[in-house]
Formats: sequence, structure tokens, C-alpha cells
Amino acid sequence: MAISYPVPAPNPNPPDGEFVHPIGTQLRLFGANDEAELFHDPTRTGYFAILVQEQDRKRQTTHRLTLMPEVLAAIDTSRDTWLSQAEFTCQNRKVVNLLRVGLLFSDLDTYRMDFARGRSPESLADAVLYWCLQEGIPTPSILVFSGRGIQAKWLLEGALPRRALPRWNACQKALVDRLGHLGADPGARDASRVLRLVSTVNSKSGEVCRVVHVAEDAGGEPVRYKFEYLCEQILPFSRVEIEAERKARAERRQLRLLPGANQSGLKGFSGRELAWHRLEDLRLLASIRGGVSEGQRMKHLFWQLNFLLLSGATSHNQMYHEAATLAKEIDPRWSYGSSELSTLYAKAKAYEAGEHVEFGGQKFTPLYTPKNDKLIELFEITDAEQKLLQTIISPAQARERHRARDESRRRAKGVVDRVEYLRGVEGRRARAQELKSQGFTKAEIARELGVSVRSVAYYIAAGQ
Repeated sequence: MAISYPVPAPNPNPPDGEFVHPIGTQLRLFGANDEAELFHDPTRTGYFAILVQEQDRKRQTTHRLTLMPEVLAAIDTSRDTWLSQAEFTCQNRKVVNLLRVGLLFSDLDTYRMDFARGRSPESLADAVLYWCLQEGIPTPSILVFSGRGIQAKWLLEGALPRRALPRWNACQKALVDRLGHLGADPGARDASRVLRLVSTVNSKSGEVCRVVHVAEDAGGEPVRYKFEYLCEQILPFSRVEIEAERKARAERRQLRLLPGANQSGLKGFSGRELAWHRLEDLRLLASIRGGVSEGQRMKHLFWQLNFLLLSGATSHNQMYHEAATLAKEIDPRWSYGSSELSTLYAKAKAYEAGEHVEFGGQKFTPLYTPKNDKLIELFEITDAEQKLLQTIISPAQARERHRARDESRRRAKGVVDRVEYLRGVEGRRARAQELKSQGFTKAEIARELGVSVRSVAYYIAAGQ
């Protein structure tokens, strides 16, 4: 393990405008497997992907995580090679097959930026560290020189499951926004992304991809962060603020945004999360039913894809690739016409461009945002099926879940329900009358039962 010193405060007058370390940093040599194992665990189930440049095309292979050390050891390092940053449920590197992800990352195309001209990889790393410090962004766990730019990676203490993807996506987007001055690539932030593999060559520059900075913890290992901590530091709204606003909206019984210039941040995050869970509900619905009948296949594909796009987990550029994966899941034998999705493709482009549709004096997203009752009617979802879904439920089902949650919270606080309460009242009344017949005073009975004298008087009067 290399000795990697903590990032110091920047020199107020750095030479040539650079952020320089007052002491040198000695890095260990990270091989391909060393770096990959920082966010891929070979002892887990799941798959990772490798992309290799072969003459005029790229060839992708997917492998079980348990085989990663052997696969990476066999890589031809003289070829352009990329590694998936997330893990998947099957041999298909698509967002809809995401299993887990163990880091945040940002691909910085520093070679496109004027400030980076003539700088060494180590100097570029210093610039990234300095900017993160100025922006209040936690120090990246590692910085990787990709041959032309820098890959900044924030390792997580534990891998995130697929249900956390909306919040993960929000962090990725925020990193691109805040690191834009460093050349952050907005097209390289999704969970299906591949980044250049350490120890392999970048044929465009002839440079070898390598780790150029490690921020170490007290134990000498690359620092890992709690995901919630990174969210608090990176996102424009904290989870506490989001929950507070949701509660306030419920109390007002109407949708309003927090005042301020960044109103869309809060509303957008909530919408993306809902869209992702609706996608998951529709996939679960198909599974519950044992598949999708022939006349229902395009309807399922259309709405699943709409919600996937609305969630921000993929873009219009990847839409048809994700559609092929979803279609195969719906029915492996089905050959659908891509032209049937052309309208959705156009709407996805408009959505990503920030366009809106005006209707009745209000602005709406170009993608479809139906209410639950519309989806329930469209897919003929029964009450029994709704009980298994997370978000596509009727008002009656929502009220029942709310009642069940309230009851659970009350029981957790030691609050008994009315039947138990009345049973206790009857018992105390009988005991009070029994003690009264034995000559005890009301004050003595009150101490015995742990109630007020007034309650004892009520118990006794009720028996007369």
C-alpha cells in the first residue's frame, strides 16, 4: 500500500495557479484487479462487463464477479479496454438489469479544457482536488488518469441496491453540474457506464491508464463514504429537507415547491424516484401474472420505457438498447417494431432538453405522467395485485397502508388499540369496586391502580 498523504488546504498563492502539495505523495502501483476490487467484490453474486476495442469495433463480454481476478489477469493491456462500474443481475449491461453499485464517479474530460493544456496527470489531479475543496465536495477516494482525462471516484461503505438508483442518479447529475468547469462528461454518469480499465493503454494518447491519487483513511486504505453523507454534501436538497417538504405538501393537500432559485431540484428528485418505482411495479406485475399476453406486450414495453426515461436512469441515446432488454424480459420470442417507439424517443429528447408542454395554463413534462387510477384501469390491476405493488395503488389501498403504518407506529410507542384499552378499563373498574367493598379509600385505590382519584370515583359510580 502506498503512503498517500491527506489533502492539505490550498496554498493561497500557488505557483502558476496550481494547487500543490507541500509534501510528496508516494503511490502504490494499482493493477487492473486492485482498482476493480475497490468497488467490485469477487465473493458476491452478479456480473460485470468488459469492453475491448478490436480494430474498427468494440466487443463486450460479461462475466461472473467470482471470475473477475482471472478475467482481468488475462486482459491484453495494449488494447483500449473499459470496465463496468456497476454490477448486474444477468449477462446484460443495461440499467434495467442493475443489481448494485458501490461508488459515485465523474468522468472528467480535462483535455477539452483550456486550464489543462500542458499539465501532467499529477497536476491535473491536484486541480481536481483543489476544485472539490473549493466546491465543498468530499475528496475523491481515488483519481484515475484515463490517458487524457481524469476519472474521479468516491467509494461507498456498502454497495447500493437497485432501489436506491433514483437517489444515486441525483448525486451523479449533481456531480456533473458542480464539476462542469473541469470537463465533467454529462453523457458518462449512468449506472451502465464503462470507464477505462487501469493498466491498459489509451490508444488516442499512447498513455497508460493509472491511479494518480489516493485519499487514505486512518488504516491506510482508500477512504470510503456513507452514501447519505455524500448525498448531504452533493445534492442541493438534503433528505431531511425533502421529507419536510413532502410532509408540508400533504398537510396543504396540494403540490407546492420550496421557495428559492433551485425549486426544480426537489420536485425533480421526487418525480424521478416515483417513475423508477412505477417501472419496477410494472415489471413485478408481469412477473405476478406469469408473463404478458400477446396483445399486451407493446403496452407493457411502452409504459415501462416511459417510466425508465422519466426516472433519469437512462437517456434517449440508450433508449432502444434498454427497450431491447425490456422486450426480451417481457417475451424472449417477441420481435417488436422499433418505429412504434419513435414518438416516445422524440419526447425523451425534448424531456432531456428541458422542454415543457403547456396545457390549461400549466407546464408539463413531454413524457407521460399518468395518475394511478389511469394505470390501474389501463393494466386492469386487481386489488390483490395492488397489495404486492409499491406505488401503483388505489386511494383505498393507500388509506389502508396508511392506517396499517399508523397502527404499527402506535404499537411501537406502546399505545394500545381501543379494544385493548376498553378491556383494561373494565378490569380497572372491577378491581376498583372490589377494593372499595374491602374498605379501601379512593386515594388508596388510585395508588393501587396507578390512576387518578377522579378515575376511581368514575369506576365506583359506574358499578352503583
